Amino acid sequence: MNGMRDKDEKYWKEKLTPEQYKVLRERGTERPGTGELLQNSQTGDYMCAGCGSVLFKSDAKYESNIPGLAGWPSFADVASSDTVELVPDNSLGMSRTEVICKNCGGHLGHLFDDSSSPTNQHYCINSAALEFKKK
Repeated sequence: MNGMRDKDEKYWKEKLTPEQYKVLRERGTERPGTGELLQNSQTGDYMCAGCGSVLFKSDAKYESNIPGLAGWPSFADVASSDTVELVPDNSLGMSRTEVICKNCGGHLGHLFDDSSSPTNQHYCINSAALEFKKK
């Protein structure tokens, strides 16, 4: 048994909102510019909306200037390499890197190169996949 990864779809449908379910469990993407955490500038932790794992810290959040990627929260790095899994994603005719929560297996978003990022990495993450805990 893998804990949170072994939960069935009935569990997830009861726990998550329809938008969270679409993103986390069905690998969906929220419409650009619509996520409630996109403009959040408070200090705190960004946690997985599925399981509560701390994924990103507010000091890693930045505003990307890459057209087409600026509509979702952007992070330069993860809180810990133990919290996310990076998986090749060749869906939709593109070659990308999918970002997944290691604890529950939820789809968070994608990782891109970004020269405007302090680390040259751009974790483009759906707001619906996150919960914010203010410090």
